[in-house]
Amino acid sequence: MANGILIVDDAAFMRMMIRDVLTKNGYEVVGEAENGQKAIEKYKELHPDLVIMDITMPEVDGIQAVKEIKKIDPNAKIVMCSAMGQQAMVIESIQAGARDFIVKPFQADRVIEAVKKVLG
Repeated sequence: MANGILIVDDAAFMRMMIRDVLTKNGYEVVGEAENGQKAIEKYKELHPDLVIMDITMPEVDGIQAVKEIKKIDPNAKIVMCSAMGQQAMVIESIQAGARDFIVKPFQADRVIEAVKKVLG
């Protein structure tokens, strides 16, 4: 059975790129969100198998969203996306409960590798 993935990024083109990579590799994208607040709402609604979450977003950032999602579901699987030079934020998000991270601009195979690793 294909795993349902929630994509969270404030840039629509980034969501589209990630969606494209995932669907080409046989994964099902069950939802998208443009900020952390929407991500939390969508997580409650969709219970996705995996969340791919941008760190830097307006309103509620990725780190805060990870913390909130982990409160709802301690077993939530989340992969962070970060731009170059955001190591401190990546470390913080891993401490908050993210399982892996992808650095932008990302290669398709790195995205799939992270997804496979986290979904086991």
